[in-house]
Amino acid sequence: MDILKELDIPEGKKLKSGKVRELFDIDEQHLLIVTTDRLSAFDVILPDPIPDKGSVLNLLSLFWFEKAKPIIKNHLVTANIEKYPPPFCNDERLKSRSMLVRKAEILPIECIVRGYIAGSGWKEYQQKGSVSGIAMPAGLLQSQRLPEPIFSPSTKAEIGEHDENIDLKTAADLVGKNVIEKVQQISLALYRMASEHALKNGIIIADTKFEFGLVGQELIIADEMFTPDSSRFWPKDRYEPGKSQPSFDKQFVRDYLETLNWDKTSPGPRLPADIIEKTRQKYIEAFELITGESYRNT
Repeated sequence: MDILKELDIPEGKKLKSGKVRELFDIDEQHLLIVTTDRLSAFDVILPDPIPDKGSVLNLLSLFWFEKAKPIIKNHLVTANIEKYPPPFCNDERLKSRSMLVRKAEILPIECIVRGYIAGSGWKEYQQKGSVSGIAMPAGLLQSQRLPEPIFSPSTKAEIGEHDENIDLKTAADLVGKNVIEKVQQISLALYRMASEHALKNGIIIADTKFEFGLVGQELIIADEMFTPDSSRFWPKDRYEPGKSQPSFDKQFVRDYLETLNWDKTSPGPRLPADIIEKTRQKYIEAFELITGESYRNT
């Protein structure tokens, strides 16, 4: 097993530690992104990492970036550590869990696509009959497939805060009407592509979120893509509308945390060893089903 909870490289200029990722400044045009094994739930970073998680997230993103190239370009330059500049080149800690990327002006919104009704979407539907302000047919069941996938942007929260769903007009006010229309079109196309691929391999992608950015005037996709951290993955053979679904993603941890007397503020509770290992196995299983490849660190 491989574990990386945090990373400091004395000669490297660290820009930021996010919920999961460490960002290092390379030069005016490039960043190095390192995906740790940290796990956040309810926007709180938990004290216990999930072994191999960062590697799985990074490798899955690389898989999807390549598959999505006909739809949109991405920020990747290389994930080969031998091609990184000093002091990062050949640092074995970075292997499989990092990527050298182009710097981009990241849009200040989360770009969410929902194909099934779950999570905050289900809660809103029960209260208002809508999802992200979009009216839905009456009588939908929890976890039911929506008539059509919907694009539902949200604000981007800081660590410890919560994202808030916003409508298209508010999103257009933040990024521009032309940009949000293009982002909506691409997001839905990406979801259709990935959900069809995943379904053939036994996984339902219930919903997902994207990060888009601008390099000059060019719109690209950045950060991660169709991973268990950015998406809700359900096993196709156990899917049953009308209830919460078993999952391959961190929903498994969220469900455990919901059984605790925790107010969802920092610091988060410690995770039992069996929850950590079961979560690790879920991430790995998702990787292997989607890519058709064996994960190297099992």
